[in-house]
Amino acid sequence: MVSERLASISESTTMKISAMAKKLNAAGLDVIDLGVGEPDFDTPKNICDAAIKSLQRGDTRYLPTSGIPELRAAIAEKLYAENGIEVSADLVSVVPGAKMAIFAAVQALLEEGDECLLIGPSWVSYEPCISFAGARVRWAEVDGDFKPVDLAGSLTPKTKMILVNSPSNPTGAVFDRKILEEIRDLAVDHDLSVLSDEIYEKIIYGTDHISIGSFPGMEERTVTVNGFSKCYAMTGWRLGYLAGPQEVMMWVNRILSHSVSHATTFVQWAGVEALKGPQESIDAMVAEFHERRDLLVSGLRKIGIRCSVPGGAFYVFPDVSDFGGGDLFTERILSEAMVAATPGSAFGPGGVDHVRISYAASKARLTEALARIEKMLG
Repeated sequence: MVSERLASISESTTMKISAMAKKLNAAGLDVIDLGVGEPDFDTPKNICDAAIKSLQRGDTRYLPTSGIPELRAAIAEKLYAENGIEVSADLVSVVPGAKMAIFAAVQALLEEGDECLLIGPSWVSYEPCISFAGARVRWAEVDGDFKPVDLAGSLTPKTKMILVNSPSNPTGAVFDRKILEEIRDLAVDHDLSVLSDEIYEKIIYGTDHISIGSFPGMEERTVTVNGFSKCYAMTGWRLGYLAGPQEVMMWVNRILSHSVSHATTFVQWAGVEALKGPQESIDAMVAEFHERRDLLVSGLRKIGIRCSVPGGAFYVFPDVSDFGGGDLFTERILSEAMVAATPGSAFGPGGVDHVRISYAASKARLTEALARIEKMLG
């Protein structure tokens, strides 16, 4: 009774793991949930206050699909000032979460039989979005630090798009200028589009984020996706955006108009405040994540688990092949140690020997999780 295309799309593993952890906690078990990609910080008060004021003004009615002019203008200003992307507010669309932005962009850019290049282990929802468009994924290999290897050799005549996610979910890898310039050259030489998911851009350690959409020659090839969920701790607000070439954005807005209509009205005013208000909360959050990353990487290595040091986001992606691989290890730590994580296989074939562990939890909970895992392995 369901379409073949929809039946081929699997459930989100990260959401499934989170639901399992919540169910166990509700049953009275002390599960440490390190499976979900959600900051454990509160949304800053000034942002909440802006939403309340918007509600009190009566901002509860329909909007244009692409969003309120004030937020689109603020996003365009942000993209120019922080990312070097020169785009008019007319080419910005506000959506209910960056996930919807990715879905809409993929539907606009890919069609039946096309291929999209994903670079190593990649976020669980990319492949379903691509499949829903009737296209397929081609996987590019990565090295031990999850940086791309032989991208040119991964292309085929059917490749139409390269998807860039830096900092990466699940690996935390950050692509430097040299890697992005290689992607730019391949896109220009082979007439490809690039979809750049930059949702973790501000959660980065010791280096600067670089947007491929700022490179010469990429203005008409790149769709840049971002949002408010990670750096402003606004996951439940569902607010994201994308910007790109006029022809692409025209079709993106067509998709949005027939699906979500627009992002929640009063939430968009909270987005204006997030961009234009104080930014100190981001620095404090990133500093805390940095300390947690170091604690977790060091702790995993001490108990014999190989783990590279991620350059951004709030995940580690350790190699657990010595302990039966990602699927078995994830099952064991949940059933024997009451620690929830996500098996690396959820992120593509290159992740089967790995597990994604989120450090969006307090240092005390991370320390307890490490102790439980060590006891299990002992």
